[in-house]
Amino acid sequence: MATHRGVSRSLIAICVLPAASLAQPNYTIAVDTFAPIDTDIFAADADGTNARPLFAHASLDYNPSLSVDGEWVIFTSERAGTADIYRGRIDGTELTRLVDSPAFDDQGALSPDGRSLAFVSSRSGQADIWMLDLATMETRSLLTAPSGEFRPRWSPDGEWLAFSSDREPQRSSCTGATVPGGPGPFITPQYTGLFVVRPNGTELHRVTAATEVAASAAWSPDGARLVYHTAAPEEVCTGGLMFATGTSQIAAIDVATGVRSLLTDGAGLKIFPAVLDSSTTAYVTRTGLRFTGREAELTGEFGRPSWSANGGSMVFHRDIRRGARFRGESRASSDPRFTLSLYSEAGSFSPDGQRVVLLGSNFVGAVRSGRLIVSAPDGSNAAAIYDSSPTDNMAGVAWSPRGDTIMFGIGGYFQTAETRTARLMSVRPDGTGLTEITDGSTNDGMPSWSPDGTEVVFRAASPGARGLYILNLATGKRRKLETGSDYDTFPAWSPRGDWLTFTSFRDGDYEIYRIRPDGTGVQRLTSIPGADAHSKVSPDGEWIVFATSKQGFKDESLGLVIGVLPPPFQAYGEIAVMRIDGSDLRVLTDNAIEDGWPVWIPQR
Repeated sequence: MATHRGVSRSLIAICVLPAASLAQPNYTIAVDTFAPIDTDIFAADADGTNARPLFAHASLDYNPSLSVDGEWVIFTSERAGTADIYRGRIDGTELTRLVDSPAFDDQGALSPDGRSLAFVSSRSGQADIWMLDLATMETRSLLTAPSGEFRPRWSPDGEWLAFSSDREPQRSSCTGATVPGGPGPFITPQYTGLFVVRPNGTELHRVTAATEVAASAAWSPDGARLVYHTAAPEEVCTGGLMFATGTSQIAAIDVATGVRSLLTDGAGLKIFPAVLDSSTTAYVTRTGLRFTGREAELTGEFGRPSWSANGGSMVFHRDIRRGARFRGESRASSDPRFTLSLYSEAGSFSPDGQRVVLLGSNFVGAVRSGRLIVSAPDGSNAAAIYDSSPTDNMAGVAWSPRGDTIMFGIGGYFQTAETRTARLMSVRPDGTGLTEITDGSTNDGMPSWSPDGTEVVFRAASPGARGLYILNLATGKRRKLETGSDYDTFPAWSPRGDWLTFTSFRDGDYEIYRIRPDGTGVQRLTSIPGADAHSKVSPDGEWIVFATSKQGFKDESLGLVIGVLPPPFQAYGEIAVMRIDGSDLRVLTDNAIEDGWPVWIPQR
């Protein structure tokens, strides 16, 4: 077990950062994030009424839990720049940061005697359970495995910790998933089960069956049972859990005997249970809060609710700026040479960096229809220049190097890429000159311009295959890039014109490759389990930025449910950079929220 004494993040930075890193960042990267802008912790009566904010701050506060006596609130906050764990009194006083590290620290739970904190941290490279001794402030790893461990919960006697884990997945990908409105085949599925372990790391064993998806454990007051939400494995790759369109139930299992019973029935998602007393279990639905044995539902947002042991009060988190969008807000990364600029949509910048085109997508329902919006980088002077039809998906937007044209894809994308056609379109930045670039005889998408603006590389898909093609815009002729694979996507042209980067599934995993525009020099650049995609080469041709699942899931993956953090779609997705040859890889972000579609912003 690794053991560490808490050290100030600022002291660490002073000790290890070279002098060159103190200079201004050299690069700015726009990131499409699914993060909310501002969430707060709330305290309320046990039935969810009389809610009042606690520790309000213009940042993300989330995942609260209560001490046994109901006097202390443990929660995660990003007010200092990264996810750290705090403790404060239920009356809003005595706020203290307990866990302070550059890593992602979340999902804290205080032991019944108040002496130890169990929490989830990425400091070992993935989401593992760690322990904090509150007397010495020393941390130690409880479990380290090439998987994720989530949501630790203490038994009432403090002798056990229950948690969920994806360490024994039933399936590694959703390849072949074409359910309308469900996840695409590129989605990494998460299958969780419930486990228990002693606080010293011994006697680890699985409690729930591998035939069900089980998560969010809560102990009964006598410590004999675990209550949790459960769903059929089919709900994962059909999107039932990810999009909250499926059905789950609240179940209870006797930890000693394995006898299982259902506490709810009927259709609809039921998640995040909490045992209030021997006859009442609270749980979250898509629209609010329900209690077993009661007919009424309290509508509203109750994110990851937690109740005191005496049932007198509860805490939860709530998005207080629901619907607000990121428009270029600056964020530091783990490397001071790279600054992040957050957006709530995928986009592309004009060559001078003075304007951005954003692709606003509709993520409700089976079709990802969308709108192109051109604005200043801060969102001012915004104008919609194109709206897709309600039956068409939109994906992949690219501003031309000359600045006079915006290209994008329209038709069948995501889970319908192998069942529908799609075509490339172009439009001027003022919304005029809408032009069909390809005829839609195949499924064409994800365009990227050559540096001189005369050619476009794109992905063309047909049933069972996805290839890369280069289109000469003057002649209309296309040629296939012979990459050695029939499953390539997300091509991007280097600003120097010497390389094309792309994602390939040729080895059963989504990895980043590069190839010369003439079809020579194919080279694999990443070897990371999971999905690596959305690669782009920096303006100087030195770096590649991409989205990666290198660190895996950091929480139970549930999306599009009121009060759920992280938001859709995947509870993973970090932004990473590497040299043009694949060396010197470094992950720039560390959170439980999906970040993707990174784009280099031209220097202004």
